[in-house]
Amino acid sequence: MELSMEQAAELRELVSSRDVPADIATRGRIVLWSGEGRRRKDIAELLGVSLPTVDRWKRRYAEHGLAGLEGDRPGGAREQVPARVRARVIALTRMTPPPGTGLSHWSTRELAKYLKRTEGVTVSWHYIARIWREENLKPHRSGTFKLSKDPAFAEKVADVIGLYLDPPGGAVVLSIDEKTQVQALDRTQPVLPVAFAATEKRTHDYVRHGTTNLFAALDVGTGEVIGECKPNRNGATFLAFLKKAVKPHAGKEIHVVLDNLSTHTTPEVKAWLSKNPHIHFHFTPVGSSWLNQIEIWFGILTRQSIRRGTFSSINVLVKQIRDYINSWNEEAQPFTWTATADEVLAKVRLVQTNVRKLVNNNVN
Repeated sequence: MELSMEQAAELRELVSSRDVPADIATRGRIVLWSGEGRRRKDIAELLGVSLPTVDRWKRRYAEHGLAGLEGDRPGGAREQVPARVRARVIALTRMTPPPGTGLSHWSTRELAKYLKRTEGVTVSWHYIARIWREENLKPHRSGTFKLSKDPAFAEKVADVIGLYLDPPGGAVVLSIDEKTQVQALDRTQPVLPVAFAATEKRTHDYVRHGTTNLFAALDVGTGEVIGECKPNRNGATFLAFLKKAVKPHAGKEIHVVLDNLSTHTTPEVKAWLSKNPHIHFHFTPVGSSWLNQIEIWFGILTRQSIRRGTFSSINVLVKQIRDYINSWNEEAQPFTWTATADEVLAKVRLVQTNVRKLVNNNVN
């Protein structure tokens, strides 16, 4: 099996830690040595285990990562942790890490550190890994749910989702937003390896050639995208792009889904809307950009074209984006929106209830 440098480093840390039980360390060595190219027969002989045992822990690691190595430890006492702590671990895992942590999602170690630092609760990362496996929690693979404080949240959700599921007959629905500060990064050749924790990790030099702002409009009915890169982002550039986006649909009723940005409601934009009554704005709730379908497309663009790209200038980056849009439109397909407004609101109510319980437990 193949291991990334990060996976290999994490496994080396695992097998050398004094806090890790011997059986867990053995499982880690099975995976680590397999990743280094050792034969399963040699691994079994060196560690004194059977061939099926080698296969089992390789498979468990491939399926569940480090959490898969926890398993059940016959003869070993499990941590005696109160039920409220388990509930706290599950609740935190399902929520976005607080802004002060600088984390996009939890890892078992970071969550254990956070609990000890902020709440004085001491549990091992092995315990958290076991809970994640038992509850099928994978914070590194799934997004988090952000609660909106918009007082008109329910009305806006119903309005926007209503357009997706049942658009007015003959009307065009456009999902518009801006992806700001897209960086033109030039990744140079790897520099010399840097020794860290008994492992070598190659790093890269990064040269930043500036940023651009991508304005994009997704036709919800066809999946086609219109995009334009601009050096700045303000009401004037937004209005210019808006005019370009609606131009192909002249003579039709046009509904535009937007985020709550000040550039979308400037006096110039409002004046233009008053002169074009066939164009209607629909705003997503504050803090709920996930309702805007163009955000789905931005995510795809980032993963497939930008994140690992090398751009020696802004012009190279802009050309890459234009080429991607042209390629996308050759076989454009609309996104299929399935969640109803009632389903979304029910999920929000459930999250709000869990948050209230969490707060009450902490207060008590």
